[in-house]
Amino acid sequence: MKKIILSTLALFFALVLLASCGKDNAETTEGTSETRSESTVLTEQNTKGNETVAPIDNNAPEESDTSKESSSGETKAPKEETSSAESASTEENKQTSAAANAETTGIVEAEDETSSAKNKASSAEPAKTTAKETPSEKESESQASSPKEAGVESISFDPSWKYADYSLTHSDSVKLYRSGASSKKGKVICVNAGHGCSAGGSKFTYCHPDKTPKVTGGSTAKGEIKARSISAGTDLNDGTPEGTATKELAIVVKNRLLADGYDVLMIRETEDVNLDNIARTVIANNNADCHISLHYDSSETDKGLFFLGVPDVQSYRNMEPVKSHYKDHIRLGEALVKGEKAAGVKIYSNGRMDIDLTQTSYSTVPSVDLEVGDEASDRSPEQLKRIAEGISKGLDIFYS
Repeated sequence: MKKIILSTLALFFALVLLASCGKDNAETTEGTSETRSESTVLTEQNTKGNETVAPIDNNAPEESDTSKESSSGETKAPKEETSSAESASTEENKQTSAAANAETTGIVEAEDETSSAKNKASSAEPAKTTAKETPSEKESESQASSPKEAGVESISFDPSWKYADYSLTHSDSVKLYRSGASSKKGKVICVNAGHGCSAGGSKFTYCHPDKTPKVTGGSTAKGEIKARSISAGTDLNDGTPEGTATKELAIVVKNRLLADGYDVLMIRETEDVNLDNIARTVIANNNADCHISLHYDSSETDKGLFFLGVPDVQSYRNMEPVKSHYKDHIRLGEALVKGEKAAGVKIYSNGRMDIDLTQTSYSTVPSVDLEVGDEASDRSPEQLKRIAEGISKGLDIFYS
């Protein structure tokens, strides 16, 4: 009986001991699992914090993932082994996503730049309007130096005009420029660039409408009844034909007169027109308030500017239309010389030389042949402007 009791107790303690050892092993296993799990989580957190991504090596051996803890605290089961193809697909997805994000970002940035440009253009628009309303100093200077025109019309030779039948060359037209200046003078000035009519060089017209002979010499000798309808003129020392030089000056004069408020009837703005001296004079008679023809004298001494006055010959001054207008011719010439002096242009002698001209012999408006210099005279742009200024000042004196 005693042996039975001892055996039973021994078995009982053996079972207790065995149970105690199994419990310790289970706790140890659980602690080890928890330790590994915590270590894995810390490793992943560190990796995420450093944003470190291991490069993909398609030739590397496949590895299994450790279990990860979700944001809710749950522990996820380890993933199955991932193939290299899946890894490559995942990387391609990442790259595609990144490209899409970059493209979207570029579009947004482009839209922002477009919007910014539109805003800048919108904000600049009022400034542009203001610039139109208030021209810059440079624009003002340009406008001040350029001719002011309000309109241009073409005028043809009318054979019904008085003395028109004395002309032999008159197939071309002329231009009448209206000034656009704020202060208009209400006068039309005929600016006649002398010479420049090749068709009239071989034709001869009457020197006087009453067919009497010339009372002085000039390009045509004294006593002649007919003169060349228009001559070729001289050549200046620099080789420039007189017709070219007078054309260049006439354009400068036109611009100045338009800017100063005068309307301008331009006989010639090209090298050659089919209008002889009588045709030009008759056109001026019927369309202008005065007539100024521009010439260079054939001398070579740079003698200065002068006008051709009406000879003090009674028979000539008693001939119409000279009789009714010669005083106005002289008065216009004297006014122009005063204007040229004021502009600083060199004047020859007293500024006058009397010659029997076809122009004044047929003129019914104040008319003058203005010799602005000779073959040796200065023809620089500055000099041309001075002459134009002098003409404008002279006209102001004449019409004052």
